Amino acid sequence: MMQKAAPEDNRKLPLFAAPHRPMFLSGGVMLLLGFALWGAELAARAGLIGALPWSFPAGWLHALLVVSGMFPFFIFGFLLTAMPRWQGADEARRELWLRAWGLLVVGWILVLVGAGSWLPLVMLGLLVVLSGWVMLSMMLWRIAHAPRQDRMHARVVTWGVLSGAVALLAWVIGLGVGDARWIRGAINLSLWGGLIPVFVGVCHRMIPFFSSNIIIGYEMVRPRWALGVIVGGSVAYGVLSFLGWAEFGWLPLLPASVVALWLTLRWRLVASLKVPLLGMLHVGFAWLGVGLGLAGLQSIGALSGVYGLGLAPLHVIGIGFFGSILLAMVSRVTLGHSGRPLQADGLTWGLFIGLQLVVCLRIAAELVPSAVSGGVMLASGLGWLAIFAAWATRYLPIYWRPRLDGKPG
Repeated sequence: MMQKAAPEDNRKLPLFAAPHRPMFLSGGVMLLLGFALWGAELAARAGLIGALPWSFPAGWLHALLVVSGMFPFFIFGFLLTAMPRWQGADEARRELWLRAWGLLVVGWILVLVGAGSWLPLVMLGLLVVLSGWVMLSMMLWRIAHAPRQDRMHARVVTWGVLSGAVALLAWVIGLGVGDARWIRGAINLSLWGGLIPVFVGVCHRMIPFFSSNIIIGYEMVRPRWALGVIVGGSVAYGVLSFLGWAEFGWLPLLPASVVALWLTLRWRLVASLKVPLLGMLHVGFAWLGVGLGLAGLQSIGALSGVYGLGLAPLHVIGIGFFGSILLAMVSRVTLGHSGRPLQADGLTWGLFIGLQLVVCLRIAAELVPSAVSGGVMLASGLGWLAIFAAWATRYLPIYWRPRLDGKPG
């Protein structure tokens, strides 16, 4: 069953008036904490501070907090708000998503505390997170599989969310047995089977829709086959990588890259830049085609034992695509659902441009001499942290304040 929150409850507790509010707030806090910890680790590696006492490898912690901790809060907040509208359903029951949100928050607190003290606490925290994740997945599953003519996007993103749940279980097993293969599998599944399908599914549905309302003479281009090629290519590469056949990843990656770049052109990137809030989404999606292409070239190089791009393709997707879409889409949802004009102010647009520079800086960290690579990597991490800290001061307070127009939600 679905139901709407009572208007009087919205006025008393604005933070819990709609699912995106506490989810986005928690995601913002997780984003800042996660990258503050990673910045500290990079500073320790550069010799600026002493070594930090992690209970498991810092690189694993960074991956865990990003792919399973930070982005999912924003994903759940967006999907619980948008998917009922996609499917013509009522709003999600507040007592259900609020309970699940509480489990996510408690679980990640346990993980963060355990990361610096006791590994079993990390595993317990992940199991708590998993319980909340499963509850939310069941809610999304019911919405996505309700009788309706077009359920493609809802189903794609729901399957991506379910992949993230399986990945969490792999994290628990991997940490418990100390086997890096489980950890690599968890990261692969979270990224290629979870985050990319969810982000691409949302972009495929929303970017043409937003553009058609703004760009004059816009032609709606949203072919199902394009979504299939990109999502299928991502999942196929994840499977190949898990099986140890990453050198053949170019077979699914390069077609996916071509299709993503084709969509970038057909969706009219240049025309979108006249409206910054829309242009941010288009620019963010453009990074996906670039990242998939670089990953494909890296795969071809691997056939000869050459890995010249290092982790650059991964961070083009992670910072360029995920980061840009997150900043753009969350800003848009926050403004629209708080009764504010759908316009990116100078701060938001400037932060977005700064984020594009961080992408370039992170790519450079993989290409410069090793003697300076650590410093460049630290600069990119601090750049990301500074950008989203400034973004947080602008947007996070909105979540605990009532809508400006007096409407519920």
